[in-house]
This record gives sequence, structure tokens and C-alpha cells, in this order.
Amino acid sequence: MRLPCFLVLLTGSVLNVDAADWPQWRGPHRDGVVDGSGLPARWPKVLARTWKREVGEGHASPVVAGERVFIFSRQGNREVVRALGLADGREFWRQEYKAPYKVVSVAREHGKGPKSTPVVSGDFLVTFGINGILTCWKTSSGQARWRREFSRNHATTAPLYGQATSPIVDGGRVIVHVGGHDDGALLALKLEDGTRAWQWDEDGPAYASPILVTVAGTRQLITQSQKFIVGLDPATGRVLWKIPFKTQFDQNSVTPVWFDGRVIIGGYNEPTVAYRLLLKQGRFQARKDWSNREIAMYMSSPVLANGRLYGLTQRRRGQLFCVNPVNGKSHWGGPGRLSDNAALIVAGQVLLVLTVDGELLVLRTDATQRQELARYKVSQKATWAHPALVGSRLLVKDVDGLTCFSLAE
Repeated sequence: MRLPCFLVLLTGSVLNVDAADWPQWRGPHRDGVVDGSGLPARWPKVLARTWKREVGEGHASPVVAGERVFIFSRQGNREVVRALGLADGREFWRQEYKAPYKVVSVAREHGKGPKSTPVVSGDFLVTFGINGILTCWKTSSGQARWRREFSRNHATTAPLYGQATSPIVDGGRVIVHVGGHDDGALLALKLEDGTRAWQWDEDGPAYASPILVTVAGTRQLITQSQKFIVGLDPATGRVLWKIPFKTQFDQNSVTPVWFDGRVIIGGYNEPTVAYRLLLKQGRFQARKDWSNREIAMYMSSPVLANGRLYGLTQRRRGQLFCVNPVNGKSHWGGPGRLSDNAALIVAGQVLLVLTVDGELLVLRTDATQRQELARYKVSQKATWAHPALVGSRLLVKDVDGLTCFSLAE
């Protein structure tokens, strides 16, 4: 298949992802938790900016493998993917293709995307555009391996607010939810050539992203769809369990969190709930463990640290919270009106919170009180994209730029 892409520069070699990388949505394990060894013992008054580069608009998070940063964005009516140097932001290659998109009026402030964070695995980089264009690139050169678009398979190729679910790689397959409202499929495609391995087509896509867990010795892919929370066998697509979960306007956006046999989930104006997964007579069942309406979550996905769950509730116009993930009981709540949305990272004993207003809060992961260590203004523009933390480097994507900050002492 001939691909309408423009290659600017070819360089590099195959990249191997390790624990120090940020290869996908929410980091190495898709849970927002990383090693904190690169953080300073004492936080400075101002963060040191290493480099900044204009890369185009969009909310896709940067991903990192080795010494390369990959960023997926939009310039005009084209979606663009770049490979940059982690140390200095130098561009090694760039590819682009046509992807015109019209934003619905209620989502105007979110822009034209893309919103889905790429995933990198070895010499494979997979991007998922706001219109549902799925492309696999070579990380070493930028050459397009294959591309899939799904207009022949589904009436629409994206839900109302555009594709936002981030693909995941497992067992040599990339798994992503394609299609649109009431008409979609969770697809597993072979990384090597993009051919279909399996599909689950009982529901349309949501805006949340899947995770992988092991329950009673069985690996499961757990995700929100438009109307359900579902667990599937990632090798075959077989449904292991499924429960209804709907939000107003079908805005399921929260990535599930796994804790001690429980999947914790939330959604727009709905209680945050925990379901314990049980294996009975060879079949999995999801039993509700607890529910807490006071910490309803909209777009911000929570994180776990030291046996506690931290997140941002939409209540009180945006409020940080800390709860016990075993029973949902509250430890503390921060001041209201913090932000419409925030991205959270746990690094050692520190919680990093990036608000959409370009503020970075540094808090200690403490169950007894909200303890702020530092606060920085990292952008004068909106920062909807999730940041990436690699060692002592923090990558922040704002409306149209990517900035690397050094957190080293």
C-alpha cells in the first residue's frame, strides 16, 4: 500500500524499551507510576528548561524509548509524527499524512487532536489519529510499515469527540478500539503487518484506554467501552467478564486502575467504584466492592502510591483527593477549583500533578494530609496532554509546543 507521507530525515537504529523509558500512555506500566530516583531531594524555585520545540497542536502525550522522543501532533489538516533527541530536542525524522477534521462545537477548546498517545515497542511505533487512522512506523527511520483506516467497516471512524483511546501492545499485537458511536470493534492487529488477529465488536469505543492485568493466573485486558467495562483474553479476544457502565453523553474517559484484585473505575458525574474480580466455577465475576460518589472523575485517571489512591474529582470544580483503595474511604481532599483536568504521576514518594492551566504541583504522597512541596508554571498555554517523566527529565506538551525540563539538582 502506497502511503501519502513525507519523509524528512532518516537516521538511527532499532530502539529497545526498558524500565527507564516512557513507551506508552501513562508510562512503563500504563499506571502513571515510575521510579523517583531522578527527582531532587530539595525542589528549586524554578525548573530548568533544557529545550523547547514547536511541534503542532494536539493532546497526545510524548513517548520515550532510549534517547528518542516520539511526538504525534497536527499541523493544518495533516497529522505529524516526529522523532526528537531526548537530550536536545533535535529532529531526526518526521512523517505526515492528510487528516482533515472538524471539531464539534462543544469540544472546540480541545482542538482538532490528535488525542491518542502512541505506543512504542522495539522498532514499532503505532499512532492512532483523531479520525481513526492507525499507522505503524519504524522507530529507527520513520518509514511507514502499514496503515489501516476503517471507513469500510464502520459507519463512522471516531466517536463524537474524536478518537482518544490509546493503543496497547501485547504479544506482538497492537490492540485498539476503532469505529464510532454504537458501531465499533476492539481490534488486535499483528504488529508485523497489520493483519487482524481478533476482534470484539459488541460495543463502540469510549475515550478511556485499556490496561493489562493478571487475575487468578489469567492475563486480562480490561477497558471501558461506550457502555461497558469488559475483561478479555488479550491473546484471543474472548470475553472473560462484562458489566454495564454508562455515563451521561457516553463520555467514559477514565483509564482503569488495578489494585489487589480490584479494578477501580470512574466516569463523568458517576461514583468511583471498585469491582473485585473473582473466579468461580471456571468463570470470572465482577463483584462491587465499594462506591464513592464524592470522588466522581471525569477525564483525569487516578494513580496508586503506597496503598493509597490519588486523583482529581470533578466535584468542587476540580479537587485532589486521597482515598483508601480497599474501601473507598477518604483520607483527605484538597481545595476546590484546582483545574478542569489534571495528569498525575507517582515518582517514589512524590506526586506530580499537571493541570490544564500549565501548573505543575509537587506533593508528598501522604495519607494524613495534603502536603505541597513546590509549584511551578511550566506553560502559559493549556496543557491537556499527559507529561512524561524519564529519569530527571520531564516532558510537557502544551497547545503546540513540547518542552523538556531538567529536575536534576
